[in-house]
Amino acid sequence: MNKTILLALAIAAVPVLAGAQTTKKTAKKADKPMHCAVMPSNKVNVALATKNHMYADYNGRRYFFCCGGCPQSFAKNPAKYAKADSIALPKALKKAPKKNG
Repeated sequence: MNKTILLALAIAAVPVLAGAQTTKKTAKKADKPMHCAVMPSNKVNVALATKNHMYADYNGRRYFFCCGGCPQSFAKNPAKYAKADSIALPKALKKAPKKNG
């Protein structure tokens, strides 16, 4: 399967798995605009980016994107963007789901 499709499926699954779990610190950070992880000169409305699934999770952090091209760039080399603005994921999301079978 194409890596882009897998990334899109993983990104789409996170809100379902996360439910409404947030911490107060994460919720406060979500109220403020952040810089795009790929194009830091662009600001991102975190609530809107979350609603539109314009984010990716990497090493226990969530990174937000300003446009449709950014997730692909991030997926190619997430370590390159690891120092960008991000928020900590709730503990429930940091654990990788176990595979059955």
